[in-house]
Order: sequence, then C-alpha cells, then structure tokens
Amino acid sequence: MDARAKVTSKGQVTIPKSVREALELQDGDELLFRVERRRALVAKTPDFLDLAGAVPVPIAKRGTPWDEVLRRTRGERAGRRR
Repeated sequence: MDARAKVTSKGQVTIPKSVREALELQDGDELLFRVERRRALVAKTPDFLDLAGAVPVPIAKRGTPWDEVLRRTRGERAGRRR
C-alpha cells in the first residue's frame, strides 16, 4: 500500500487514515522511525506487556531473577565471540 502526506512548516505529518488502520494505530501509540539511506520505515512499537506469556519458559527456569538471566546471557554470548 502506498499513501502520501505533506510535511507542514513545523515538520509535522498527518498519518493517512489507510495507514493508521493498517497499523491499527490508536491515540497514544508510539511509532518507531528508522532511516535507511534515503528512505524511512515507520512501525508501531510493540506493547511489551502484551507479549507477556508469549514465550514458553521451562519450569526449572521460572522465577530466575532478571539480573541472573542477563548475567548468564551475556556470559554465553561472550563465550561465542572467542
């Protein structure tokens, strides 16, 4: 889908209705802008709370403190780089 919009003198753009509907944008949603060469990609940022429970966690690893998860993950990644 292609949609056009004009930039105002203040650098603002109204997102076309077709794009808002396609991205299911609601009032207060945040967007991510990524510039690649001379193009920009616009994406709706995910609500990470909506993702809770989306990844199965083995029973033995449930309840592991977050700092321990980060420490182990960083240690494993550092070991792969060697």
